[in-house]
Amino acid sequence: HVQLVESGGGSVQAGGSLTLSCVASGITFETLCMAWFHQAPGKEREGVAAIDSDGSTSIPESVEGRFTISQDNAKNTMYLQMDSLTPEDTAMYYCAADCSRACRSVVDCHWGQGTQVTVS
Repeated sequence: HVQLVESGGGSVQAGGSLTLSCVASGITFETLCMAWFHQAPGKEREGVAAIDSDGSTSIPESVEGRFTISQDNAKNTMYLQMDSLTPEDTAMYYCAADCSRACRSVVDCHWGQGTQVTVS
């Protein structure tokens, strides 16, 4: 049974930083891709960072230079460091595992429950 539990969301002023964590159980990081997605009200869920089983990462241009994805295999924990936050980053942030297309897709993902990030 796969379980993903996010934490670290909250409210922050524009220009601030947050670090999200995702603790996984029932999976092995070394064999799966992992990713962070966000979804604002009325908008589609979209990826903001992905990390492959070999540790290579993918960051879309929209957040490149501000968001960093990493993982600690020993702790089965994935992180999303978010810097220089803007109000446009306000959304629910979801941890995902083993999605289609090397976690560049929302299809076939295992999902966490989400953690809210609000930037004002």
